[in-house]
Amino acid sequence: MGRTSIFLLATLFAAPAPAQDYPAREIRSICNFSAGSGADIIVRWYSDRLSKLAGKPVVVENKPGNQGTVATDYVAKSKADGYTLMITPASSTLATAPHIFKSLPFDPAKDFAPVTTLTSLSFVIAVDASKPIKTIPDLIAALKAKPKNGFYGTGSNTGQVAAELLKVRTGVETTYVPFKATVSALAAVLSGEVDFLSYDATWAVTQREPHGRLRILAVTSAKRSGALPDVPTLSELGMGEFDIAPWFAVVVPAGTPRPIVDKLAAWFNQITTSEDAKQFLARSAFDAFPGSPESMAALLKTETERWGRWVRLARIEPQ
Repeated sequence: MGRTSIFLLATLFAAPAPAQDYPAREIRSICNFSAGSGADIIVRWYSDRLSKLAGKPVVVENKPGNQGTVATDYVAKSKADGYTLMITPASSTLATAPHIFKSLPFDPAKDFAPVTTLTSLSFVIAVDASKPIKTIPDLIAALKAKPKNGFYGTGSNTGQVAAELLKVRTGVETTYVPFKATVSALAAVLSGEVDFLSYDATWAVTQREPHGRLRILAVTSAKRSGALPDVPTLSELGMGEFDIAPWFAVVVPAGTPRPIVDKLAAWFNQITTSEDAKQFLARSAFDAFPGSPESMAALLKTETERWGRWVRLARIEPQ
């Protein structure tokens, strides 16, 4: 046997199994949205728990912009070694994005390896709590009294789809205003720059009256949220079929070794099914939704088709 062959064999046997020594250093956890947002809350909570199981730091990096596509593109182009992952509202950033944008710098179906689903949640329609608007009919009446029916704000694909579908069902032409950060959206609704917000319940419950500054008028899911049992669904209010309930999941760049994907999936499912998670999710308006790489891949395929139908129903033109 020649020296080259001996060297190659030595290298082969010296190389550690991908999952056996993973992780050997810190992991970067990329968040699509700004610090303090509902997405940021869940990303930081899961990242903290992951660091305890992995035995290495898991550092959150916020990369907001363009309804989550900035961070998603960053992860798509990252090294496929398990040290960059994204905890994301995948129903929005992966399933809905192809229907919202004319072109994307990444392929949601090919550029990522699914790890597992985590949670699902509702979005809400909310207004300034100091205003006399107390119901969805009150909001629609106030909008119809304004030139071009006023403005609404959101920072995600899901929020836009929910609000645009509400517009179709109520016959208003309210103008969409995008926001990068929740603090900006909150300031805009309190100043009257926008008339209502379409945002995730996780962030909205932290701003809710009587101690907060928002009044939540309705949830966008098919069933009432466990964190908001007194808030009606839009379906209950006569808006027809309305089931806008996004779900969070974990992805890594395509090509990440399967043993690493499986190790991450096991850790994340261990976190999601823990008693600690049960309490956190209940407080944060989430429902547990554990899964696997295979179940997430199948869900992403069906959800891409489903969200396409919602986008068409909402009459959203790709930008």
